[in-house]
Amino acid sequence: MAYEIPVTQARAELAELINRVVYGGERVVVTRHGKPLVALVSAADLERLEQLQEAGEEEVVSSVSSMGAVGSAPGERARFGLTAEHRRPDTHG
Repeated sequence: MAYEIPVTQARAELAELINRVVYGGERVVVTRHGKPLVALVSAADLERLEQLQEAGEEEVVSSVSSMGAVGSAPGERARFGLTAEHRRPDTHG
C-alpha cells in the first residue's frame, strides 16, 4: 500500500519523501483534494513497470500478428446482401 500525502505537505517534505522512496522502499502518492495526482516510486520500480508495459505491448502485437485473415462464413454475403469484398493488392507484379 502506498503512503498518501497532500501536495501542499509533499512540497514541504520532498527531501524526506525521496528518502522514504529510495531507502525505505515505499511508494508515495501525492494527492490534491483527496484524489491521486502523481506517484513517487524508485527508479528500480519505474524500470520494472516499463519492462512490464513493453512485454504487454509485445504480447499484443504478437497475438495480432499471429491472427490470419478471416473470411466470411459461407452464405453470409448473400444473407447480408453484400456485393463487394475487400481483396489484398496483387503483389505478383
